[in-house]
Amino acid sequence: MAARPPSGGPSEPDAIEFGIAVLDEEIEEADVTFPATAEELLDALGDREIPYDAKGRTITVAEALDEVPQTTFKNETELLDMLYPVFDRKRGEGIGFFARLRDALPF
Repeated sequence: MAARPPSGGPSEPDAIEFGIAVLDEEIEEADVTFPATAEELLDALGDREIPYDAKGRTITVAEALDEVPQTTFKNETELLDMLYPVFDRKRGEGIGFFARLRDALPF
């Protein structure tokens, strides 16, 4: 996932990455091989903090893996599919009604 930050000049990035997009990059950089267990993923990735929203709030890899019902993943797609609801749920926590309404509007 990514969200556009306010424009502040040409030296700033085009988007802020968070959630599954960040985790996907971390998996690629760690050269994780599948099938993999949660323990093997933690060994390869470490207990890194992954941002789950554009505000920079984070969840550790271990916390995210603890919230999924399985501990073995056939491939990266299965892992990311299982973790997506975890990141989505975390983004929704603590967000008030008006913030959700604002986020839903297209402008």
